[in-house]
Amino acid sequence: MPIRAATHSDISGWVELRARLWDDTSLDEHRAEAVAMLAKSPDQCIVFLDVIDGVVIRAFAEAALRHDHVNGCETSPVAFLEGIFVRNNDRGSGIGKLLLKAVQSWAQEKGCLELASDAYLDNLASHAFHNAVGFEETDRVVYFRKAL
Repeated sequence: MPIRAATHSDISGWVELRARLWDDTSLDEHRAEAVAMLAKSPDQCIVFLDVIDGVVIRAFAEAALRHDHVNGCETSPVAFLEGIFVRNNDRGSGIGKLLLKAVQSWAQEKGCLELASDAYLDNLASHAFHNAVGFEETDRVVYFRKAL
């Protein structure tokens, strides 16, 4: 399973997968975010893909360094798993673990001592994945807003 960092030639396949994970965002917005991520220094963020024959087919993981406070963490910067997605038919194959291992190696190279992540309260599949790969739950939050 070839895991490698994303390049501009991967944007179409990567955006297709992003749209499956974050389906409340338009393809144009996903494309703009992907281009912006690739424009940043790999010292600040990274995207790993599962690629076969030059085509993104199964999975991606996005990570960034966060220098602000990250709930549940004690150090800074913290590597943050911004998103990870494996197509339904490929779940349970180990691709997610390989992507996470690549993110962890990147984070350690950047001097991080902690890797953090989050998931919506109702995303039980994500909770199960995080637990299976060694994350520990640190907090649960419900956000509120009031129009003024």
